[in-house]
Amino acid sequence: MPDLNFRVEGAEPVAYSAAPLLALRLAIEDAEEQDVRSVSLLCQIRIETARRHYNPAEQRRLFDLFGEPACWNQTLRSLLWTHSAVTVPPFRGRTTVDLPVPCTFDLTVATARFFNGLEDGNVPLTLLFSGTIFYEPEGGGLQATQIPWSKEAAYSLPVSAWKRMMDAHYPNLAWLCLRRDVFDRLDRYRSGSGIPTLEQALERLLP
Repeated sequence: MPDLNFRVEGAEPVAYSAAPLLALRLAIEDAEEQDVRSVSLLCQIRIETARRHYNPAEQRRLFDLFGEPACWNQTLRSLLWTHSAVTVPPFRGRTTVDLPVPCTFDLTVATARFFNGLEDGNVPLTLLFSGTIFYEPEGGGLQATQIPWSKEAAYSLPVSAWKRMMDAHYPNLAWLCLRRDVFDRLDRYRSGSGIPTLEQALERLLP
């Protein structure tokens, strides 16, 4: 039966996507070189926060997530980023596919705040694979087997790839989430003061 191994060869923002979407270029190799007819591939992607260095500016931005840097040996833990799925077409020996990774700039989401707090460098990721392999053995006849839970891959995602993706969708913009009552007060202030936009209202209120 097939013995699949996985390796991430790169990451690029998906052009013209309706929402921020990152594509991880995934190389798949079958050590047994069986005729693989299809793979229903599932992937859990985790951020290994403890496996990188943080400069002082990044430490300040990530205070809300991890607390004081002096405590980071206890608070830096692996974060579940997302789940992804892709159907792999037929191949024998080796193939590559794009693994889609939906992203968000909603800063109430911990992983978005984490990425937004970084200046540069890489983000260490662990990809955990599962799913079903459909293959045709030498004797013929379609068979199915499960991908073992032990199959995983490590990848260092450049922070620049995440920033390019978000800049393409939200150029020079950031999300601000407010309670509805606070938003209503701000909007009444904007309207009552004759200010055309909420952004200009905030600029007038800020020192």
